[in-house]
Amino acid sequence: MQALTRFLGDSPLKVLIKLAVVSFLVGLVMSAFGWTPFDILYGIQAFFERIWRMGFATVDRFLGYMLVGAAIVVPVFLIIRLTRLRS
Repeated sequence: MQALTRFLGDSPLKVLIKLAVVSFLVGLVMSAFGWTPFDILYGIQAFFERIWRMGFATVDRFLGYMLVGAAIVVPVFLIIRLTRLRS
């Protein structure tokens, strides 16, 4: 019983009650929006399919932005570090 309590982080009854309350609240919100668990799974699947179909253009664009920003940020950082090193 001690190992189970340590694993769950609290007594099993308290954890069960907390899970029931949170499950009810999440179910209430999902019902209000008209969502089902399958809608969420299909949404996640569609997200990855869109990334795949774009040919990872988003990742390429992100890396491009990072390199353009680094072209400014890294030299400025080095100049600041060098000026502080002298003083």
